[in-house]
Amino acid sequence: MLQPTAPITLFAFGPAFDLPEASPYVMKTETQLKMAGLPYEKDFTGFDKAPKGKLPYIRDGETVVADSTFIRQHIEWSYGVDFDAGLNLQQRAAAWAVERMIEDHLGWAALRARWLDPVNFAKGPAHFFDRIPEEIRETMKEKTLAEIAQRLHGHGIGRHSDEDILFLGTRSLYSLSQMLGDKPYLMGDEPCGTDATAFGMLTHVMAPFFTTDLRKAAEAHANLRPYVDRMMARYYPEFSARQMAA
Repeated sequence: MLQPTAPITLFAFGPAFDLPEASPYVMKTETQLKMAGLPYEKDFTGFDKAPKGKLPYIRDGETVVADSTFIRQHIEWSYGVDFDAGLNLQQRAAAWAVERMIEDHLGWAALRARWLDPVNFAKGPAHFFDRIPEEIRETMKEKTLAEIAQRLHGHGIGRHSDEDILFLGTRSLYSLSQMLGDKPYLMGDEPCGTDATAFGMLTHVMAPFFTTDLRKAAEAHANLRPYVDRMMARYYPEFSARQMAA
């Protein structure tokens, strides 16, 4: 496998909410970098320069790649990594379909539960604004919340009631649990690329820091918490050890 001439820079938020990263998508990318065995370093100062206005993105030499899905593509094409090694074409297609369900469906329900629930917002995401000057802080909070609500509405899921959004998120969690079954990882005995996606999202959905009905729905599936713990121990062993000590 090829190696970069210098460590890849991963632009990230950093730890938050008793999790290794504030974003499930950053966790996805970091996990895939770990899976690939590529050297990388993290930079927590890049949000204001993010090419697509969001994290993660990476700098690999002179190349900047934004969005976790295109970062995966860059890793695969540039370094000869196959995150789905050992899977047949049908399994690869199923893994892609599961990834789309997680990011294009469950992720939106999770976003709504964290940002548009006033209690969870005040406890967590509101602190992202602490570094903003106090005189404009509340205005920036209101603007950001309005933008998130607009994005949810544009996606379509934000047009539903809270109960309907929970139903949709719960359906995705059920499907994910059924896909996992009694296997250690989604597609078998070894993790594939989509496991990084599922791990990042489930870790955030099930974070004890927040109280949500979506978290309760996830915890109702007996195989999801052990799966998250298994991935955490494998890819974030130091964080896993801290959790065990706590």
